[in-house]
Amino acid sequence: MTTGPQGGSHLVADLVTRALQGDDRAWGALVARYAPLVMSVCRRHRLDEADTLDVAQGVWLSLLEHLGSIREPAALPGWIATTTRRECLHLLTGKGGRQRAELVGEVDGATIDLTEQLDDMIVQAERHAALLEALADLPPQHQQLVVLLIHDPPLAYAEIGRRLDMPIGSIGPTRQRCLEKIRNHPAVAPLLESPARPAHR
Repeated sequence: MTTGPQGGSHLVADLVTRALQGDDRAWGALVARYAPLVMSVCRRHRLDEADTLDVAQGVWLSLLEHLGSIREPAALPGWIATTTRRECLHLLTGKGGRQRAELVGEVDGATIDLTEQLDDMIVQAERHAALLEALADLPPQHQQLVVLLIHDPPLAYAEIGRRLDMPIGSIGPTRQRCLEKIRNHPAVAPLLESPARPAHR
């Protein structure tokens, strides 16, 4: 399983160290970084919102208990994905009922497929966290511009300019500068240098 880009590993190592020292902001950053990964695994197991929240709580409590024993921070995403899957199966088998039992059987039958997809889910979570980190380092107006540019459905430049009180002619060049800053950000640059898909072992 992939361990992620080296730059990301250094960041995670720093967050783990600070969290172990009682830094609440570092702990919050770890949770925010890997929450999308936990959600992805829960979706694979077809959990509803309430069950997903229960699983997530169990994962973060378990991480809090075992954080000091994780010697290699690069292995943290894999640990979180595996722990989330175990929490999902524990919840499903503990609920009882025929429908739940059938669903667990389907999930167990898809174990190999899920395992093969964990690497991709971990990489996606790392990319998501890195992009959020890079976005947070942009000036507030530029953050708003990037958010509006990826709005779904897409917004016309005239509407974006109106919302930000920005001349339409400056939106394109500003967008380009923002993208350059994001690409060159220490959290994002290593991801762009990494292969699109990790090699399975």
